[in-house]
Amino acid sequence: MSQEANPAPRSLAEALRARDDASLAALLRSRPDLITPVPTDLTQLATRAGTRASVLRALERLDRFALQTVEALAVAPDPASGTALLGLMAGDAGDETVAAALPRALATLREQALVWGDDERLRLVRTARELLAPSPQHPSPTGLGPTVHEAASGMSPGRIQEIVATAGLASTHDSVSAVTALTALFTHRKKMAKLLSGAPEGSLEVLSRLVWGPPYGQVTPEPAAHLRWLLDRGLLLPTAPGTVVLPREVALHLRAGRAHREPEPLPPAVEPAATHRPQGVDAAAAGQAHTALATVEELLKDWDEGGPAVLRAGGLSVRDLKRTAVALDAPEPVAAFWVELAYAAGLLASDGEADERYAATPLYDEWLERPPAERWALLAGAWLTATRAPGLVGGRDAKDRTLSALGPGLDRSAAPEVRHRVLTLLAGLPAGAAPAPESILTRLHWERPLRGTAGTPRPGRDTPAEDLRTRLARWTLTEAELLGVTGRGALSTQGRALLGVPGPGASGGPGPGGPGEGGELTGAAGAAGVADSTGAVGGAGVVGAGGLPGAGGLRGAGGLRGAGGPAGGGEPGGPGDKLPVHHHRAPAPAPATAPGAPAPLVPLSPAEQAVATTTAARLLAPLLPEPLDHVLLQADLTAVAPGPLERPLAEMLGVLADVESKGGATVYRFTPGSVRRALDAGRTAADLHDFLARHSRTPIPQPLAYLIDDVARKHGHLRIGAASAYVRCDDDALLTEILADKRATALRLRRLAPTVLAAQSDPAALLEGLRAMGFAPAAESAEGDVLITRAHAHRTPPRTAPEPVPDGPPPPDGTLLSAAIRAIRAGDLAATAPRKPTGTDPAAGELPRTSAAETLATVQAAVLTGDSLWIGYVNAEGAASQRVIAPIRVEGGFVTAYDHTADEVRTYPLHRITGVAELAEE
Repeated sequence: MSQEANPAPRSLAEALRARDDASLAALLRSRPDLITPVPTDLTQLATRAGTRASVLRALERLDRFALQTVEALAVAPDPASGTALLGLMAGDAGDETVAAALPRALATLREQALVWGDDERLRLVRTARELLAPSPQHPSPTGLGPTVHEAASGMSPGRIQEIVATAGLASTHDSVSAVTALTALFTHRKKMAKLLSGAPEGSLEVLSRLVWGPPYGQVTPEPAAHLRWLLDRGLLLPTAPGTVVLPREVALHLRAGRAHREPEPLPPAVEPAATHRPQGVDAAAAGQAHTALATVEELLKDWDEGGPAVLRAGGLSVRDLKRTAVALDAPEPVAAFWVELAYAAGLLASDGEADERYAATPLYDEWLERPPAERWALLAGAWLTATRAPGLVGGRDAKDRTLSALGPGLDRSAAPEVRHRVLTLLAGLPAGAAPAPESILTRLHWERPLRGTAGTPRPGRDTPAEDLRTRLARWTLTEAELLGVTGRGALSTQGRALLGVPGPGASGGPGPGGPGEGGELTGAAGAAGVADSTGAVGGAGVVGAGGLPGAGGLRGAGGLRGAGGPAGGGEPGGPGDKLPVHHHRAPAPAPATAPGAPAPLVPLSPAEQAVATTTAARLLAPLLPEPLDHVLLQADLTAVAPGPLERPLAEMLGVLADVESKGGATVYRFTPGSVRRALDAGRTAADLHDFLARHSRTPIPQPLAYLIDDVARKHGHLRIGAASAYVRCDDDALLTEILADKRATALRLRRLAPTVLAAQSDPAALLEGLRAMGFAPAAESAEGDVLITRAHAHRTPPRTAPEPVPDGPPPPDGTLLSAAIRAIRAGDLAATAPRKPTGTDPAAGELPRTSAAETLATVQAAVLTGDSLWIGYVNAEGAASQRVIAPIRVEGGFVTAYDHTADEVRTYPLHRITGVAELAEE
């Protein structure tokens, strides 16, 4: 095809207009903010793609090499040729690795509409150039300064001529040609080498300090000789009083043409630091999964009768978090993780009462009844998609307020994406391989060099040693180990299943690139598709999480299937099927992934995640220890549970004895207080003896039998009821003993009868006071029956798990993409349709204006001729739009027409049509 038949686009809108539907779908999927709301036409889409907020978001999702390519384009001529860009990236000597990776980076930038134009006229969108171009306030990320033309713009013509003459160039008649000659000198490698060969040693040292940036320096009013040598030849140019800059052309010569000191075309490999047997990894992960279940259950059991109070600002107080940490025998950060995990899973919430407290939800009771593997799967699934970051607990927010567990301010929308990416990198290693944490962090920083830094991506800004993304990655590794997703630092089998990744055997082992480079993924992972080469997560959606899935992203090589499209088509169906043939070019092949880089897995859709979670639970179930139905009673009034106990046994033993130590085996200790607790719950001494005999593999020790009988003999001898309160006993000597005890003074007792004492305190206080004195009283009801005291489980009203906070607009699914592209194409058709000239043509973007009579006459004529019209229409909400319609009939103040914009027959009130215009004949 000739160049005249296919001219180069003159704007980003024209470049987008030349794209096919598959390419537009890829753009909207990689930058979902462009589709919220759906643009009216391609011109509006191009305008939105060039806004500062959208460009910043797109830049944050570029990998290191793609970002370096953008930075090089920002200091290249506009437009830049592919050869010039390759020279900036690879230098004069060339670099085969950079040359091979550059097409992939350009394909990514074109797909995301950050770069447009053909290979000989590459243009960076204006906003990106403004963000990354060098300036005195914000130096370029490349360390390059302004060009000679830019730096010399404020210099006097005489001074420019002096520099030209000193540099050995012929004088010119004007400053423009003088600057052009100076630029030609600085860009000529041989002439520049000859010029610098005569430079003093001090001058070369100054240039070496400025060459890699920052390019600005300070000079005195009377500079030294070696500085004067540079200033006289234009190798340093003044930008302000006392400030000089190294021109870009000079710096590039000194750098041998390279814009970056170290181009990074390849992602750092994730190397294994240790390798374990896969069976050992799975066993370690399963053991930790069992511990996680026991810890969450213990936490909520401790809060069963109502947990800590909710702070006025929301969250858990520091004191309550410390108490929880002591109860769980864990450090405070770990305790905060378990509390937040239970909250994310919907097992814990505030009760909403006047004196608001935290308590278990009704879902907790359902959770307890599930098999252990399913309970773990619920926790792991909630953790994977949660946006709350427990690692922030104890830190400070922007207003210097302490961040508390369960409180506001802990949501970080990048958390799910980081968790998924860290686990995906672990999945790319051979089974049993555990990488060093720094290897993971280095790789993540290559994939998202700007992610985690606040504000505008400026080169002069110091990035914190531990930005948010790095901390999230560290917390992910720790939390995955605590939860049993990993074992001994390696991803477990159930962890792979949780991601939808088949086991190593199913995919044929690691890929050809070796460990850390990943192989071809099949099964659920293949169904989920792959993300783009930048590592940006696209496709189907869970959370959050930036870069989180939506339903219907590109699946493998199959592309997007829209409504009404062919089952195996690579383009969305719908509007493109009815558009001119030039919109149906075959989709370009997907940009190749960076050599040595695995194709990142796309987070699964909710339905796919449910299947993956079920699979993970099924794989974990055989690895969890079977619950035991027995304990070992010992003579020192302890019982040893050699493993997890069946629930009824564990609950009864928890009432009858106190937990003394936990671990592989749990040790319970029997005390008078614990035995009395069982008696208060309605058990008799015979019941306790029978219970222990049935569940002990050893005979009941004599000390334990004596303890039970002795406490039971005393239990209930004293009876306490409500008078305010009274004590009655058949043994009046015992009541006399109580009255004579000095410790009973606070109870203010007095005798009403030989066997009855009255008290001015309430029954609960009286009960506790007598127990503190060593007696074993029992409470009784108004009818004189013994009250059986059992723990009252406090539950919140039904609560749903907290919704993740999304990282920007959610990725569009296939249906939305198809409808959006259809609307954009149709709107663009209406906006760009050629119209017959009239005396009052509207300006670009404005609605046509005609009188009511002219509108009616034109529409009636179009019904007779079958012509299409361009109309302006304002709906009932006042929203204005442009449409292309083919009128069918006009009656009763309405026009019925085929609307090319909506691709359907519609009826419009004539009074809402602002004007009409006839379309020009093609």
